[in-house]
Amino acid sequence: MRHFTNMLAATAALTATPALAQERLEIIGKPTDGGLGFQPAATELARDLHWLDDMVLVIITAITLLVVALLIYAVLRFNRRVNPTPAKFTHNSPIEVAWTIIPIVILVFIGAFSLPVLFKQQEIPEGEVNIKVTGYQWYWGYEYTDHDFGFESFLIGEGKVLNDEVVAELEEAGYTRDEFLLATDTAVVVPVGKVVVMHVTGADVIHSWTIPAFGVKQDAVPGRLAQLWFKAEKEGVYFGQCSELCGKDHAYMPITVKVVSQEAYDEWLTGAIEEYAGTPTGFDVAAAN
Repeated sequence: MRHFTNMLAATAALTATPALAQERLEIIGKPTDGGLGFQPAATELARDLHWLDDMVLVIITAITLLVVALLIYAVLRFNRRVNPTPAKFTHNSPIEVAWTIIPIVILVFIGAFSLPVLFKQQEIPEGEVNIKVTGYQWYWGYEYTDHDFGFESFLIGEGKVLNDEVVAELEEAGYTRDEFLLATDTAVVVPVGKVVVMHVTGADVIHSWTIPAFGVKQDAVPGRLAQLWFKAEKEGVYFGQCSELCGKDHAYMPITVKVVSQEAYDEWLTGAIEEYAGTPTGFDVAAAN
C-alpha cells in the first residue's frame, strides 16, 4: 500500500502544473555542514527567537566572565601563601542579599522579553491558509482543510542509501544530492506573506513538526489537535525534520515546505484540487447545502 501511495505522490509531483510553478525556488532553510548558528530567519517569529537568543547569550556570557574573574581573584587573594591565616566568619549578609536579589532581577529582565515572544507563538491568529498535519510512522500527511484535499509526504530515497537511482529521483524533483534525507516527494506549498495555521496531530506515537527557519515546532500527539502558525516572508524551499523520537525510522521523516508567490500558489492550488479531488476555489459550500 505504501509503495502505491509513493507512486501516486511521485506522479502528482511530476504531472501537476503546481510542480512547474515551484521550479527555480532558492533553497534557504537547510542545515549546513559545520554550521553553528541558526538558519536564516524567514518569519517574524524566527527573528524574535534569534534576537532573544542573542540577548540571553550576552547575559550568560557576562555572568560567566564575572564568576571566572571572582574565582581567579579568590585563588590569588586567599591562597595559603598569600593568606596563611584564613578568616573564620560564617556568612556575609550584604553579599548574601546581593546574590539573591541580582539573579531575581536578571530572571525578571529575561522574562520580560521572553514571555511576549512565547505569547506571540501561542496566540494563534485567523489562518488565511489552514493545513492539518498528521504524523505517521514514518511520514507526514497533509490536509488543506479549506479545499478538502490532502496528500502524504515521503522521503525521496526509500532505501535510505544515496545511489544513482536516488540521485535521479532527487534531480527529477528539482533537488540535488545535497538534499538527500531532507527532500520529500511531495511538499507543503504555501503563499508568501500569508498567515498559515497548521493543525498538528499524530496517528500512532508522538511526532514533532518543525521548520527551523520559521521558528516553529509543535508536538504531534495522538488524540490531540495542537496548532502553530507562521507567515513566511521570502519565497524558497525550507526543510525540517520530525523532532520527537518516534521509532526506528525517526531520522528518515523529513519535512519540505515551499513558499511561493500568490500567483504560483493559485496555480498550484488549482492543479492540486484537480489531482486530489478537492473543493474548487471559490466554491460556496453553504450555498450547495
